[in-house]
Amino acid sequence: MPDNSLADRLDRVRARIERACARSHRAPASVRLLAVTKIFGAETIRQGWEAGLREFGENYVQEMERKASAVADLEGARFHLIGHLQSNKTKKAAQLFSAIDSLDSVKLATRLDAEAVPLDVMIEVKLSEEAAKSGAEAGTLGEIVAAIRASRHLTLRGLMTVPPWSENAELSRPYFARLRELAAAHDIPELSMGMSNDMEVAIEEGATWVRVGTALFGSRKPLLGQSL
Repeated sequence: MPDNSLADRLDRVRARIERACARSHRAPASVRLLAVTKIFGAETIRQGWEAGLREFGENYVQEMERKASAVADLEGARFHLIGHLQSNKTKKAAQLFSAIDSLDSVKLATRLDAEAVPLDVMIEVKLSEEAAKSGAEAGTLGEIVAAIRASRHLTLRGLMTVPPWSENAELSRPYFARLRELAAAHDIPELSMGMSNDMEVAIEEGATWVRVGTALFGSRKPLLGQSL
């Protein structure tokens, strides 16, 4: 029976990345791993850091605020907001995160820039028809790109998308291919796409970041007293 420690799960995830890169004739170093720790406690972030992880993804500003003091001593740890950002939380988000990967409007870009904090940002693009999904429509991408590039404190790193979930990873491929096309059209270098169930397909379509939670940390259960 395989070891189920975090170190072993991390090895398996990295092996999956390496195999997908080999099939795509890409260097494994061209794909970075974002460990998604939403809903897990600060101790999970610490365990991930001790295992060598340095980039962590969180969905909620308020949840990160609760964890921040407990992980403030983790040298080199960077936190990405990957969930929808409400415009009334831009000040707190700029204080808590090194990167905002879910920017989806000119309004948000303007408000984040006004915080005068250097931030890496990605634009989340909505490519599915699901009402629950957030993100910018592809047709508005140009104006958001222009606003970020005209800002003083934001650095545009890439595009991010979340396709409809399916057990069949191949169903994600058209969404990943479309995001790659949009990034090329706007000269945007990085692509955050692919999760535990479909990271290989995302890498084959050009992902430079994969967002992995379940394959590293297991199924999520809400923290005590927390409804998320």
